[in-house]
Amino acid sequence: MISSEKSCATEGLPAHLPGADLLVGAVDGHVHACPHINHRSLDVFEATRMAAAAGMRAIGLMDNFANTSGLAALANRQLAHLGVEVFGGLIMEPPAGGISAEAVRIALKLGYGAPGDGARFVSLPTHHTRHIALLENRSEEHVARCLAIPESGPLPDPLPEILDLVAEADVVLNTGHLSAAEALRVVDAARARGVTRILVPASHYDAATVTALAGMGAHVEFSFFFASHATQTGLTHVDAARNTVPPVSAPEMVALIRSAPADQVVLSGDCGVFLLPPPVEGLREFLLLLESCGLTRDALRRMTGKTPAALFKVAS
Repeated sequence: MISSEKSCATEGLPAHLPGADLLVGAVDGHVHACPHINHRSLDVFEATRMAAAAGMRAIGLMDNFANTSGLAALANRQLAHLGVEVFGGLIMEPPAGGISAEAVRIALKLGYGAPGDGARFVSLPTHHTRHIALLENRSEEHVARCLAIPESGPLPDPLPEILDLVAEADVVLNTGHLSAAEALRVVDAARARGVTRILVPASHYDAATVTALAGMGAHVEFSFFFASHATQTGLTHVDAARNTVPPVSAPEMVALIRSAPADQVVLSGDCGVFLLPPPVEGLREFLLLLESCGLTRDALRRMTGKTPAALFKVAS
């Protein structure tokens, strides 16, 4: 059994492949390898083995259907000898319990009791926000059920309680797929309630918003998916409906990245969907794409190494 696992773990990217060196020590906090209703290119164990073979430090599992803390704990229990830390968390989509303080409490504790078990991030919805529902041309009934952040006044319940739980546990709050104005409001409210680790998916915001978010102490995330060919066709992300997302060109993304301090930028693959290469290869292609548009290797290593490792409390 050990020799078999060694064989799997050494089947990585050839060391001479351009950009392979950029993956050594990298953390990809946005990997889709969990069971899904559409095709995935690999499973959690395969994703862990491939990351180990590439010399990566950690991967984070994201899923719209379930809290991934348990799968991460299982991967760590079975494959810890490979040297890759796997972490999970909760996206508060309806199938995963929705926007629920109880679901968050469970996510923060789920595992086998080992150090590092439990959610490292709690995310607002990705597709069940009013912002995304409108972009996806959903029905009025569907839109009405989705999260909307008011322009003023208190955040809707139970968000304040959830922010308190995130602050107490000192884990990452991911703002999900909100509009720019909504993200700014949530970051402000989260900071006021003591949340210190905040990650904002920012590929579709403008430079002024990215600068403002960073100025408020948030980290901003940019992912390969939005600069990839997967944006060209409709995909079933959370149900049978096939939806597209506007692409962001690599030069546009680099301009946005440069709108924030380098130590507040997190780069991720957002791979696992069948149309994209497996996460390790997708991240390599993404980093080379950004490098070709002007980002330095030192910056790329920081944005995939030191910064996300500190944000997600990856063990040294």
